[in-house]
Amino acid sequence: MRSMKDITTLSLDELTLDEAARPKAPKVPAATDMHRRQGRQLAAIHRHYLMEMAQIGAVLARIEAGDAPPEHLKQIILSLDMAENLRAFGNLCGRECRALKIHHDIEGFDMFPRIEAAGEGMFREVVAKLLSEHEVVHELIIRLSRAADALMADPQEANFAHAAATYRKLEEVVRSHFGYEETELVEAIGYYLGSV
Repeated sequence: MRSMKDITTLSLDELTLDEAARPKAPKVPAATDMHRRQGRQLAAIHRHYLMEMAQIGAVLARIEAGDAPPEHLKQIILSLDMAENLRAFGNLCGRECRALKIHHDIEGFDMFPRIEAAGEGMFREVVAKLLSEHEVVHELIIRLSRAADALMADPQEANFAHAAATYRKLEEVVRSHFGYEETELVEAIGYYLGSV
């Protein structure tokens, strides 16, 4: 597992999840359909985060479609709910990124250790991989926040392109991470935790 210090020096293209190295979770033989339904509650939580992220994507798409030039980004953003983020948290990602960080903290400090303990270590490799993926997500959140701040300060084409690329990388990584987590832990969450 890479440390945060290591990934802060990587280029945007190098910030990946190494999907080929993802271990498979063992089956939970005693898990029932009810347990799997309970475990799928995690997917509903993840869908909420993805919907929130889509707001940023909508702004980027609007500018790329030529509906508004990048220099009008500040006006567009301030007309969205994200303006609250800017006021309350000092950056555009604000509430959504903070909520995602809290979600990952709950998983890392509570949910994953409980699954590992209840599963008597069977999920150790999957949990370690998920935690290393959290580091990549968090690094991308930091970079998106910085890119958005730079764009707000100077809405030029280069800053827009950098913010758009960072957002797309974050969205790609988050979607992949969520899919892996939901697939591999669906039985364990329902069986060992009862729900999320």
